[in-house]
Amino acid sequence: MSFRDDNDESRDLKKPFLHTGSWYRMSSRQSSIMSSSAQVLRDGSISVVLCVLIVALGPIQFGFTCGYSSPTQAEIISDLKLSISEFSIFGSLSNVGAMVGAITSGQIAEYIGRKGSLMIAAIPNIIGWLAISFAKDSSFLFMGRLLEGFGVGIISYTVPVYIAEIAPQNMRGSLGSVNQLSVTIGIMLAYLLGLFTNWRVLAVLGVLPCTILIPGLFFIPESPRWLAKMGMMEDFEASLQVLRGFDTDISVEVNEIKRAVASSSRRTTIRFADLKRKRYWYPLTIGIGLLVLQQLSGINGVLFYSSNIFASAGVASSDVATFGVGAIQVIATGVTTWLVDKTGRRLLLMVSSAGMTLSLLIVAVAFYVEGIVAKDSDLYGIMGILSLVGLVAFVIAFSLGIGAIPWVIMSEEHLLFTQL
Repeated sequence: MSFRDDNDESRDLKKPFLHTGSWYRMSSRQSSIMSSSAQVLRDGSISVVLCVLIVALGPIQFGFTCGYSSPTQAEIISDLKLSISEFSIFGSLSNVGAMVGAITSGQIAEYIGRKGSLMIAAIPNIIGWLAISFAKDSSFLFMGRLLEGFGVGIISYTVPVYIAEIAPQNMRGSLGSVNQLSVTIGIMLAYLLGLFTNWRVLAVLGVLPCTILIPGLFFIPESPRWLAKMGMMEDFEASLQVLRGFDTDISVEVNEIKRAVASSSRRTTIRFADLKRKRYWYPLTIGIGLLVLQQLSGINGVLFYSSNIFASAGVASSDVATFGVGAIQVIATGVTTWLVDKTGRRLLLMVSSAGMTLSLLIVAVAFYVEGIVAKDSDLYGIMGILSLVGLVAFVIAFSLGIGAIPWVIMSEEHLLFTQL
């Protein structure tokens, strides 16, 4: 396979990202696919949306795991006689498990397929929730949280990739954003159900998303691109036909995918030395950098312990306020899902980053002023309200870009590297 000069390639990669939000230049064959998008939307979009809704149960499980620790903190500490430090370990162990799951997710998804990896991810999630619900001491609590995190780590990679591989190109951004929308729905459900149930019942309810996901996977097709990569050409074409509609001519897209798979199979494995080339390090740096910044933003600390934050700020119904934040996050992420293919990725990322910066600055100033004024003064109360407003604004700004778009870009990068 011949390559062009790295500078030319880097311009090809940068230009679509900066101006259209797409990660690769549209070829004449892809233009033909886009010209038939109306037919795909009419005949095949229902199948794709149904597939996305089924696999979205995985991110709902992800969100439920994130939100679980917030409404249950006081009860778990009281029932199991845990210290604050022990509960903090419990909350953070899901991230430890997720790191392990994320490291293994790529190989699992390549060897047994996207559906198979989601099956595997569901099992430790179910076992983990049951271990938490029947926990008598911290050991079962910690083990369950680790297992949940492991499953979530696999889900966090596999679902965005599966959605990107089955979605028509003109719907890829919106459908890709469903991943983060589902995460926020899972968080909101944990907050809502935590208002009415104790921590053990809430853990049992956490089993439901993956319990429904497992049978649901039997009713959706495997990723056509993965089937083509594995050489299962008949299954590949059948899967694509189901996704695009039985009355849709898929010959152009079939040839496009076959060329991409053949091109990737002719390439030798990318070595670390190759990462010095701009064609590789530029998109890789953007994708990884955005995901790192997403996690370093501090959003997990807010979501994991939002009830405690509101209680410390003097809100009487902290759990209700927490549910309100969860609902606001769902709405803001829904707006992103609607906008991402209309405005492009970069604009939303810029708006989101600026909003997060401003809101965190408001929170910092409010807490600083609170610390130097008398507690019985009017200014102290105003600063308390201002800090809560800043916190809610931070969640909204996060949801408008940094929350959803890094996952979309990660899945688009996966498609990009199959075409380089």
